[in-house]
Amino acid sequence: MTHGHFPGKGLTGDLVFPRLLSLLAGVRSRGDRDNPAFPLDGKVRCNYINPPLISGDRWRTAKTLVDRAIKEKKVFSVKGPYPVIRAGLRARGWVERRMPHQSRRLDPETDATDEGDSSDYDDLGEEAEKDDEAEDLYDLMSRLVRNETTYFYWTTKRDSIDCRALRKDQMTNHYAKSASFTTKVGLCLNLRNLQWFDAADPDTFFPRCYRLGAPDEKQAFIDDFKRTACISILLYVVEKYEGVSEWESTGKIHSATSHGLNRSRKQQSNPKIAASLIDTALRVCLEYLNSLEHSDIDISLETSPSVPEHDWKMFLQNYHSVVHNGLMIEGCEDSVQRCKSILEQMRQVCPQMENDGICNIWIIKPDQCTLTDSKWVVQKYIERPLLIHGTKFDVRQWFLVTDWNPLTVWFYRECYLRFSTQPYSTHTLDSSVHLCNNSIQKHFQPSLDRNPSLPAECMWSCSQFRSWLAASGRDALWERVVVPGMQKAIIQTLLTAQDTVEPRKASFELYGADFMIGRDLCPWLLEINASPTMARSTGVTARLCPAVQEDTLRVVLDRRGDRYADTGGFQLIFKQSLPEPLYKTTRQKSSSAKENHLMRDKKDWLPFAPRKVSLDTSLMFHAKLRNRNRLVLPSTCCVLPNPENLHPLKPPPSQPVPDSLHSFRTRRNLPSLYRPKPSVDAIGIKPSQSLSSSH
Repeated sequence: MTHGHFPGKGLTGDLVFPRLLSLLAGVRSRGDRDNPAFPLDGKVRCNYINPPLISGDRWRTAKTLVDRAIKEKKVFSVKGPYPVIRAGLRARGWVERRMPHQSRRLDPETDATDEGDSSDYDDLGEEAEKDDEAEDLYDLMSRLVRNETTYFYWTTKRDSIDCRALRKDQMTNHYAKSASFTTKVGLCLNLRNLQWFDAADPDTFFPRCYRLGAPDEKQAFIDDFKRTACISILLYVVEKYEGVSEWESTGKIHSATSHGLNRSRKQQSNPKIAASLIDTALRVCLEYLNSLEHSDIDISLETSPSVPEHDWKMFLQNYHSVVHNGLMIEGCEDSVQRCKSILEQMRQVCPQMENDGICNIWIIKPDQCTLTDSKWVVQKYIERPLLIHGTKFDVRQWFLVTDWNPLTVWFYRECYLRFSTQPYSTHTLDSSVHLCNNSIQKHFQPSLDRNPSLPAECMWSCSQFRSWLAASGRDALWERVVVPGMQKAIIQTLLTAQDTVEPRKASFELYGADFMIGRDLCPWLLEINASPTMARSTGVTARLCPAVQEDTLRVVLDRRGDRYADTGGFQLIFKQSLPEPLYKTTRQKSSSAKENHLMRDKKDWLPFAPRKVSLDTSLMFHAKLRNRNRLVLPSTCCVLPNPENLHPLKPPPSQPVPDSLHSFRTRRNLPSLYRPKPSVDAIGIKPSQSLSSSH
């Protein structure tokens, strides 16, 4: 057997250094020698693990790479199924320090803030983390740096690393308190404050959402639910009269194609509903329009509502009988024109009316990992989305935040579409029809009546979607409507959360935003996921997910050393411009203004001959001189003396009196609270003989 020699020692390759032996055997090293449990007699306890034999060449290679990584602060730790991140860091000269595996039970009370954010890290596919026994060299290097400082953390869960305990040169892929927009509750609450950050309406890109734990929002949801039912009645009447009732056409298709998902419609004994149902809906919509125009400002709060509470129950029952059970409204043809007129006015103030449909479907969802009443949210369901071959889909879009102050956002150029396995219909509320998440749809088989053009893996890339749009002549709308709409929604959402997220400079975070596309191709933000899944579950994600991870390293690592480094598919779409400090501008302006005043004063006064002078302290208040930083009294707070009595000296008659010397009782020439002594600029310097002659 050929034996290799270690450097500086005459030992054969069958033996290893005591230091290496202690590392491989898991014995405590430098940091643990102060521990009383460490043997002080020099005897090493062995845990009877047979380490692999390490040749001298591999040892020297590992030691060289480790020493270089420690010197350059390139020690990283990854926790989660991220083989691409590991490979990318190792290719850049980083050495992994293995994190201990901790299994703990999730506590809804303690983890509500950290673990409650929207995340699909549980959808790992077949990429579950496992030890690779073939990587003996990497394992040896990891043991050599196990007592070193980690400078790069990549974890799945935010609470795996305490960002507040990290040093400035330690990087991590999470921000503290970023759950303010990665939860339904936080997103709903933040977007209500959008008006303070941007001149935009969240109802134009985010479906209406209410927190049921807040009494005022709960009442707002009840009012919205009733109003939406009224709009649905009017829309149903118009579509029924014009013969374009989407509800009935989709109902026939669903009855013919559904397999066990059909919801039977009850037969009512009463064939028609009274026309008062339409009158009530028209009255409620008209009152809402008047409230927006403040036409109801003279109505007393004690005035009873137009629709009493006990009548609302009957109204909603009749609405359900008409829309969901197919009953007819008596004499609805006579109200079509009035319904059209009100609907046109409602479209001007309700940007989501085209998506609402007529079924008045809402989604109620608890905040993840908590079931307290205050964490439940209810959101309007988009009943009329854009469909591809009669099937619902959503869009997963990645974006990267590298700084929160100033806010810096990177947008990935590619995204992918996720389809449901069943044809879309509002006649059923089955999850296989309405939820497009891959973690849900992978448990269902595609419908037999599904269009063969749809992928069996239920995913499309954005290029395939653009090809589908090009077939209908709408390819230009992708760059003109869809992409700008998604970017705008992301930026405005982040602006509302900027004050709550801790802006740590050495942190970054990759997010996955889910969008629905309306029939006009306008995107609607559903939620933002922290730690988006990187599983190669389909052919589309097998190509995109590794590219996203590699490009993330290019942005956060390569670009730090080279400003012009390639960022791959990420493009910078927003970098907040920090305003200049106001005190600098104020000082410059005030100093320049003072100089201008002094120059004008010098021009007003005639030069005096160099004689023996006496200093006359004048208390005249100069009208053009005002100290902006002093608090002045209003004219009613004090009695001002007559300026002529304070200034008996007058210029000679031959000299015109400057306009600036006239005293006016304005806020500019009132005395100051802080320094009521005369100003240097108001001191008159006159010859002594002029003083005697004037008296």
